[in-house]
Amino acid sequence: MAIASKLIAIGIVTASFLVGCLSLFIMSDLPAKTKKKHIAEIISQLINFILFMWIGKIVLNLSSFLSDPLTILAYPADSKAFYFAVFASIITLVYKEKQKKLDMTPFMDSFVHVFLVASFLYEFLEIILKDNVYALGYLLLLSVLIILYFFLRERIQIRLLLLIILSSWSLGIIILSFIQPFVMVFGYIMEPWFIGVFFISLLVLINLFCKIKVRLKR
Repeated sequence: MAIASKLIAIGIVTASFLVGCLSLFIMSDLPAKTKKKHIAEIISQLINFILFMWIGKIVLNLSSFLSDPLTILAYPADSKAFYFAVFASIITLVYKEKQKKLDMTPFMDSFVHVFLVASFLYEFLEIILKDNVYALGYLLLLSVLIILYFFLRERIQIRLLLLIILSSWSLGIIILSFIQPFVMVFGYIMEPWFIGVFFISLLVLINLFCKIKVRLKR
């Protein structure tokens, strides 16, 4: 029963991101070649994310892993491993940007599109299939963010749009965490301290990349 539940959860996440990628391919006005490139990169980063979660699970439970590896590997990753994977993924993206292997702003625009759609579908399925009442608040937040994203996308610069969406998402999660007993993103509990650190880290990175672009233009 536990294995079946686990497989269903993995299936829901996978289906959600596939629909998100399909939405990007259908709705984005980017050239088809660019859309395929971004989708391939998103899938690559999601695979990396899963690997980072496994690494995080081992690193954060190193003593237990050394004494009994199967105990750690048998259980799914917790929220701490999720946080580890998030920051490891950010570092990977920064490295690829510095190596000129990735243009961060267009990629992040595509990723935000996929993430919002995938998250909305996931939370919707959580309510329909599992009757998860705590998913409703986050679903409403995602609904507002999706409307905001598509309404502003053609009206303001992409960097400003990403900043608005990032700020609104972070603030929304923090507010929900005080209203509800917990807030979950793809099945992982979001602590307010993590959202705060995540938000500040991305703000610093966005500011850094903007300064680098200005210097290069000069």
